[in-house]
This record gives sequence, C-alpha cells and structure tokens, in this order.
Amino acid sequence: MKVYLIGTGPGSREHMTAAALAAIDESPVLIGAPRLLEGREDKTCLPLIAAADIAEAVRAQKQGPISILLSGDIGFYSGAKNLYPLLTDCEVVPLPGLSSLLYFCAALRTPWEDAYVVSAHGRTHNAPGAVQSHYKTFILTGGSCRPDTLCAQLTDWGLGDVRISVGERLSYPDERITTGTAAQLANRSFDSLAVVLAENPAPILRPCAVPSLTDGDFLRGKTPMTKEETRTLVLSKLRLCPHHTVWDVGAGTGSVSVECCLAANEGQVYAVERSTEAIELLRANRAKFSLTNLHIVEGAAPEALSDLPAPDRVFLGGTGGSMEAILRVALSKNPTLRAVITAVTIETIAEAMSCFAALGFTHTDAVQLSAARTRQAGRYHLMDAQNPVWIVSGEVRHD
Repeated sequence: MKVYLIGTGPGSREHMTAAALAAIDESPVLIGAPRLLEGREDKTCLPLIAAADIAEAVRAQKQGPISILLSGDIGFYSGAKNLYPLLTDCEVVPLPGLSSLLYFCAALRTPWEDAYVVSAHGRTHNAPGAVQSHYKTFILTGGSCRPDTLCAQLTDWGLGDVRISVGERLSYPDERITTGTAAQLANRSFDSLAVVLAENPAPILRPCAVPSLTDGDFLRGKTPMTKEETRTLVLSKLRLCPHHTVWDVGAGTGSVSVECCLAANEGQVYAVERSTEAIELLRANRAKFSLTNLHIVEGAAPEALSDLPAPDRVFLGGTGGSMEAILRVALSKNPTLRAVITAVTIETIAEAMSCFAALGFTHTDAVQLSAARTRQAGRYHLMDAQNPVWIVSGEVRHD
C-alpha cells in the first residue's frame, strides 16, 4: 500500500506544495486531524490523530494510495516521526510542507535561523525560561501555554518589556498577527491555533560552558552560601541537562539554585529551605535574575519534599541531620537519580559515603576542594585560605 505523509503547511491550500496537492487528488482516502480534512467531502475522510489509530486505519483500507495529512512540516514537531515505525510494511512517501516557523517569520520579515524553538503543544515546557535565556524564541503554543498566559507569566517575572508577536490562524482568511510587549498582551484573548515569537533584548546568557556567576552577583545577607569555586565543581558533578528537574535541599541564599536554573533553563528547580531569613534571600535572588523556573519550598526536609515532582538531580547543601531520609524520599520518586552532597566536617563526609553505599548509589566520587583567594594588604596581595569542602557525588543505575 502506498501511503503519503503530507505536510499541509500552516493550513490553507494555497500554501501547500504542488506535490502535496497532487498526492491528495490521487488518494481516495484521507486521514488526519478534523481541521485538515475540512472541505474534502469528495474523499473518504477519517478524522484521526493518534499514530496507532492512524496505522490501524491504514491497514484496514483495501484501496490506495492513502494520504495522511499532518499540519506544518513533517519534520518539525510532527506526528510523522511516530508513524514511520508503524508503517514499515507500506510504501511511505514523505512530502514536506511549509512550517509555521517559516511562515510566521516571513510574515514578520525576520530571519528564523537564529530562533530558539519551543513546543508546548501536547507537552510540558518551561516556555518563560526559554524566553528569559534567548534573544529570539519561537513557541508553538498549546495546552496551558497560551499566548496570554505566557505574556502574563513573563510580566510577573519582570519580563513585561519583551516584544511578543502572536500569529493566529496563519494562512487562513481570518489570519491575525498582533505585536506588542508582554505586558500589553497579557490581558488579550487569542485563538487556540496560535504561535508566538518572543524577542528579548537582554536575555540572561552564560558566556561560557561552566557556571559563570560570581559570589558578588548574589544578594547574601548573613545566610551561608556555596562559594564560587565549590559551586562550579558542584554544577559539574550534577551533570545537568536543559530539561532536568532539580531539588536543592538546604538552599541557603540560592546560589546553586540560580546556577541550576540557568543550566536547566527548560526544566524546574525546587529550592527547599527552612530558615525565614534564607527564604527572603531566595526570593530576592529569584527576582534579581527573573527566574521563572525557580520554586521556593519553605519547610524542613524530608517532610517538605512529599509533594515535589520526581527529581532528576538532587543537591544537598544542608540536611539538618536527615541526609538518608532525604535521599530515600528522592529515590522513592526517581529510583535512578543522581545526587551531589557538600560537606565541611569529617562526620558529614563519613555519613555521605555511608548513605550512598547503603542506598545503592554507584559510580560514587568524593573530591576534597581547597581554595585560596587574594586579599589586598596595602600594595601587596595575600592569599586567604577558604574552608576545605568535600563534594560527594553518585547515581543509582539499573543497567
């Protein structure tokens, strides 16, 4: 059976390729989302979206070829990738289409090659975090991420001046393109079929591949803080990916939390802290860096961890004597997590190594870091030794 996988472009027939139109004319059966089947009453139309349902419908047909209509381009957040492995017994002919990214950027007269692309359509994504950390962000909206809610979130986090362009029902006769600041568009209503281009003139960027904030960048007060040299090694040992969920337990001023938010800008970071003074500093540092993905959890661990989502990574900067209990809660939510612990006393390093061994952590590594910083004394510079810090890391694998 010959099966065409057709990218229909943004929607209207005028923006479909000649090859796509010819394949549709050739096919007695069309399959796709209801919107894509409108006006094709001369064909047998099967309104299906799920890949498994589409594959089952293809096998039930006795006459071909069959055209499967997919919005946009079949290589751009398309259901085509799920269909390929289900149609190995068919002659599949892929026909790409015009993506909404290309169409919208052309309408705005702006290039698209420098855009960071986010899809919140049918998935969870920290879209505000992407806008915060990129000059230009293209967003396929959907679910709880609507243009108005995105603009409201950006405004709440001090990014109300970000330039937002919203494209509704692109290529259709009632197409509408609206441009303004996030603050201006936060209370507007938009069609569910919409995309967004956000332009942030001052994103928070990492100038290099390692943690790059200095201790002086943080609001500190008298709350203990993981220092710059230790922080750099902690972030290296955490081995963060952009999408990770992180717990920072005993977060203090939030220096590690902030660095994690910037490294996992598509994920979520939960800073757990019981000190009232530290909580205020956490809030102040969150506001200073406009961190949309930093969630402050007030309370003592492990009790404060019960309602948190499963972590990919856990950093323990302070445990209040509950190290093993905290790790057990984390493992109950994700049996394959990676954890990093800092210790400044011999007793704590011994406890960390013991906990890792008892809880089945493998690839355990312990590093003792000693650093000294310059201090000016008249026209001379002296070296002041910092307190030595142990950094213990490990993960649980079920190979």
